[in-house]
Amino acid sequence: MTLHDDATLVLKGYAPKDGAGDQAELRQVYLDHLAQHDDGMWKACGAGHVTASALVIDPEREKVLLTLHRKLRMWLQMGGHCEPRDAGLEAAALREATEESGITGLTLLPGGPARLDRHPIPSPCNWHLDVQYAALAPAGAAERISEESLELRWFGYEDVPKVADASVVRLLEATRVRL
Repeated sequence: MTLHDDATLVLKGYAPKDGAGDQAELRQVYLDHLAQHDDGMWKACGAGHVTASALVIDPEREKVLLTLHRKLRMWLQMGGHCEPRDAGLEAAALREATEESGITGLTLLPGGPARLDRHPIPSPCNWHLDVQYAALAPAGAAERISEESLELRWFGYEDVPKVADASVVRLLEATRVRL
């Protein structure tokens, strides 16, 4: 199965909860994008591309690890572009979270994606169609900064709205429903 096929299956199976705002509409936007673009998973797709991310949660389920993104200078969850070696969206999200956090042994929360978030990016890519997961860090996990980050920091849930944008806050809210 290709990564494109996996993403299509994941999105077809994604069932946003009632009151999840724009999630059903975004789900269809993502599916339409993949149906129209064989290269819709890759950075080279000028119409945008699917990305994968994961919000890393501490073992006590009281904090989240955010990265101060080197290029964007914003506190964000871990994530980024899919790669040909990724077996699927879950694998891409775990790989990105592991690479950017330095934490091995992350496990995704069950139930598939927590949210979808579409955001504009500079040309030539134009759009990220982000499939967002949540990952639990193992006990004793020690983060290690990557070259993509200026800083990594654990934030209590109540502190996230003070430092991160609304998309990260929405991801945290969707994740907390699952904890």
